[in-house]
Amino acid sequence: MNRFGPMSSRRGFLTAATGFGAALLTGCGPGTPPTVRLAAGEIGGFYHAFTALLAAVAAEAGTLRIEPVTTMGSLANLEMLTRGKVDAALTLADAVQDAPDHLAAIGRVYENYLQLAVRVDGPIGEVADLRGARISLGAPGSGATLTGERLLRAADLNPGSDVTVTHLALRDAVAAIAADAADALLWAGGVPTGILDVPRALRLIDMGALAQPMRDRFGYLYDRVVIPADAYPGTAAVRTIGVANLLVTTTSLPTELADALTELLITRADRLVPAVAAGTQFLDVRSLIGTDGIPLHAGAARVYRRYHG
Repeated sequence: MNRFGPMSSRRGFLTAATGFGAALLTGCGPGTPPTVRLAAGEIGGFYHAFTALLAAVAAEAGTLRIEPVTTMGSLANLEMLTRGKVDAALTLADAVQDAPDHLAAIGRVYENYLQLAVRVDGPIGEVADLRGARISLGAPGSGATLTGERLLRAADLNPGSDVTVTHLALRDAVAAIAADAADALLWAGGVPTGILDVPRALRLIDMGALAQPMRDRFGYLYDRVVIPADAYPGTAAVRTIGVANLLVTTTSLPTELADALTELLITRADRLVPAVAAGTQFLDVRSLIGTDGIPLHAGAARVYRRYHG
């Protein structure tokens, strides 16, 4: 199934990507750092916070300028990258399983935590209780739309028949639960995500038992992970499913820009963790090259060899 729109054929993707790379090179004057437009996800989400930090350290280094582009998430990011609207994108690893041939990775940056949130005083206690319920599986264009449907199927629930599915931006989904217009929401993001207002208004459902069924049905990209106790104030540890976040681009991105992006990930790793996630997330430079089957951009590979042989 093609999730990236009409430009995602091999020929269309290459034409758009090559043209955009050339435009990027010619758009910079002497002494001006080149601009990399980075598709960044929803405001309030981990992608957006990470991109802001990356832009800040890039400005300090003076090697390039990062321009964050607000989007609805992984699928929208990949669509924009395919169409040449951005130079790089953050995405869940499962969203790029059938990506165009000329996608290339800069690195694996974080683990996203699937978070199934329900009303704190509501009746839903496990995923099976979603039968007959109303759930938002992420905003249109977010990676949660894909991952969420897989999650329901792994739990033997059919989206649309067993569960009423909508697609709302995170703030709207939280508001819908508060207004009794939805029973649950699925969010793929960092921990904690303040908008969720756990545990005052919402609580998280344990999904750890579904990690293996997800792997069995949809591939190795899903890991059982634990949201630590007190990651949300006063809460117990919750088992859930993790999916890697990748920073991706196209093979036509100039090598020196891929080089500069990779240098920032390696040399500024301790500066690239949003403050709210300190202690639960970190950028592990040893795992940057683990890009789940997406080949590294030549510039990124060159930098990793320089640092690690």
